Amino acid sequence: MSKHSPQHLKAIARRGLRPKQQPKSVPASKLPRQISAEDKAWVTSMIVWQDDFVMGFNKPSNLSSQGGRGPDSHNLDDLMWAFVKPSGRRPMLIHRLDRDTSGIILAAKTHPATSYLGKAMIRRAFAKTYLAIVSNPHNLPDRVTVDAPLRREEIGREAWSRVCEADHPDAQTATTHFEVLSRTDEAALVRCQPVTGRMHQIRVHLAHLGAPIAGDVRYGGALSLSGAAVPRLMLHARSLTFPHPEHGNDMTLSAPVPDDMRETCARLELKLPD
Repeated sequence: MSKHSPQHLKAIARRGLRPKQQPKSVPASKLPRQISAEDKAWVTSMIVWQDDFVMGFNKPSNLSSQGGRGPDSHNLDDLMWAFVKPSGRRPMLIHRLDRDTSGIILAAKTHPATSYLGKAMIRRAFAKTYLAIVSNPHNLPDRVTVDAPLRREEIGREAWSRVCEADHPDAQTATTHFEVLSRTDEAALVRCQPVTGRMHQIRVHLAHLGAPIAGDVRYGGALSLSGAAVPRLMLHARSLTFPHPEHGNDMTLSAPVPDDMRETCARLELKLPD
């Protein structure tokens, strides 16, 4: 008789015993990770704000928020172990940015703060502002709101978002406000303010307008502008406004525009906002 067969379990029950419980596996993301002194200095250099409740980071491009490409890859979530407390608690990321998107990202230091901010995200109490450099600026009006539903599409380990009809069974509402801050005949600098938070929302909505983000290979972005290669996806999370978990008042954190984006704007004669 197998020790896990129904007959065996009934025999245990008759003897007043309980079968031995198998230990639950712990997700790899919750297992403590050793952070080198070099990596601790690196992630510490990303901090733009911290108090007893939250931390704000200026995530560089080419760093995943979570996961990563390969078993030895870095991601910001793992780097939070650099700030682990004696209790074993570490800051928890409240939201994500795409791997190649730079800019502000928020983490919570306590369980109550994590819960509070998570609920604030659900009720859309966060306001996010991004800057993007796009090609085909003639396709963009000075101001426009895109209200185009999106659906997720997966092939193997790769995922995309696609604009779809509102009655598609997988459709998710998606709204983004766009404002052109500076433009030339070849490119434009655009302020992007997503109302919803769908995967790749800003990237897909700009491509839908016919003005994809420069360097965005996945959605048709230009790989060179003015005869020079675009260094990466030209999308930066400039600021984030959220209700602070201590007092509930709005707080805004900002991430300075990175050098590669500044240099690209200068080369294209696009004027960055103050």
